[in-house]
Amino acid sequence: MGLLDILLGRTKPVAPDLDRLFALPSAAVALEAAASLTPTGTGAVCFATVEGAAFDGVRREVRALLDADAGRTGPPVGIERDEYGYSWLVSRRDPRDLPALVSDLHAVNSALEGGGFGPQLLCSVVGFRREGEGGSGGWGGGAGEGDRVGARLGIVYLYKRGTFYPFAPLPGDGQRRDNALELRVRAVLGDGLRVEPELSRWFPIRGAPGV
Repeated sequence: MGLLDILLGRTKPVAPDLDRLFALPSAAVALEAAASLTPTGTGAVCFATVEGAAFDGVRREVRALLDADAGRTGPPVGIERDEYGYSWLVSRRDPRDLPALVSDLHAVNSALEGGGFGPQLLCSVVGFRREGEGGSGGWGGGAGEGDRVGARLGIVYLYKRGTFYPFAPLPGDGQRRDNALELRVRAVLGDGLRVEPELSRWFPIRGAPGV
């Protein structure tokens, strides 16, 4: 099964439910309490790269929509392309204003969906990081890789599956991930988010903005 099959969930299609994104701020409270992981203020929407006037029109619509937010500072949305050829529409907010960031991601997804680009939508991600002292006590175990200061985490929403999963890259060659931290986070998120039950769909989104 290829990357698109995994992210698009072709083997088990479900109706997308973007409103599930709004559960992220509550999940963030649980993450901070259990693991001292806090939002970075960066979130992004990933989609299969498309070109042409139709997409340019949707991108202008997204920019105008987010520009209308009087509380925003800095550019409303940027676009990045990763080494695998996928595109990311990126929003950056004050890390303390996760609800606004989630609203941005919802708006971007909705605009792309409304513009006919739903089939190209892959996932959305919100970045987290441990900036201060680690707190392994909330895990009920000893310290490990995920307990270090600077530990990174992305909470990924699979558009076609309507589910979330954690992705925790480790420093180094960019190929390693902290599976133990991911499984710990799954336990924390289970009460507030619909966590993807198939671990084979916890795809490593290497190079994702904010993670």
